[in-house]
Amino acid sequence: MIFTIAGIVFALLVLGLIIVLLLRRQLREKYATLWLVIGLALLVLSAFPELLAFTAAVLGVEVPSNLLFALSIVLLVGVALHLSWELTRAEARIRRLSEEAAITRTEMDDLARAVRRLEEESATDGEQGAPQRGGRKIQ
Repeated sequence: MIFTIAGIVFALLVLGLIIVLLLRRQLREKYATLWLVIGLALLVLSAFPELLAFTAAVLGVEVPSNLLFALSIVLLVGVALHLSWELTRAEARIRRLSEEAAITRTEMDDLARAVRRLEEESATDGEQGAPQRGGRKIQ
């Protein structure tokens, strides 16, 4: 009985933590869905431990805890694979954005040099004695 209550409390803590992270926007919805499903499964298994024994018997697993460990390993491998996929996508996006920022910075530097050169040319033309209006030579 004490393990059932401890399991239920742990499942409720996990669900509460997921909801708090969601409300603080520290966990995105697409990841929260998976963790909410895991938390709810934990809650159901904690509230009805005979459900795990029944499922293990149906699947032919002799010890129910082995089924739980096997399911946990499969779940963790799936989560790790999904996070690796997301990380790869994020790295590609970051690299592309960095390249675009570098190209934009180079273009801005080129434009700044061109403006400086034009200003220097107009300043040297102005020193030659031609009247100017608004930085341009009057012809």
